[in-house]
Amino acid sequence: MSKDQVVGALLVLVSIVVIVLYVWFVFFPGWLVPPWIDIVVLKLTGTVAIIVVFGILAWIGYTLATTPPPKPIEEIEKELEQELKELEKKEEEEKKEEKPAEESKPEEAKGEGQQQ
Repeated sequence: MSKDQVVGALLVLVSIVVIVLYVWFVFFPGWLVPPWIDIVVLKLTGTVAIIVVFGILAWIGYTLATTPPPKPIEEIEKELEQELKELEKKEEEEKKEEKPAEESKPEEAKGEGQQQ
């Protein structure tokens, strides 16, 4: 068995034991356990449930309160348009730089061919 399978089997086993003990303590108190255990288990379960639910709710609230608001879509669109214009200008400049270089290459090739 791989390590993951062993961990999975242990999780199943522990879960079944906890379920059986929980049902036993809540529905059959006084039988091999103290008679007041059912109330303690129910109080503990309720307390843990409230802590988990409202802890998650508090975490969500904290995250919403401390996260800066997103930029408006209009502002993002303007930034994208500016970047697009800058890219287009760069491409035009590169094309202009390539044209003189291409025009000079055939002349150089003709000159080299005549010398031989």
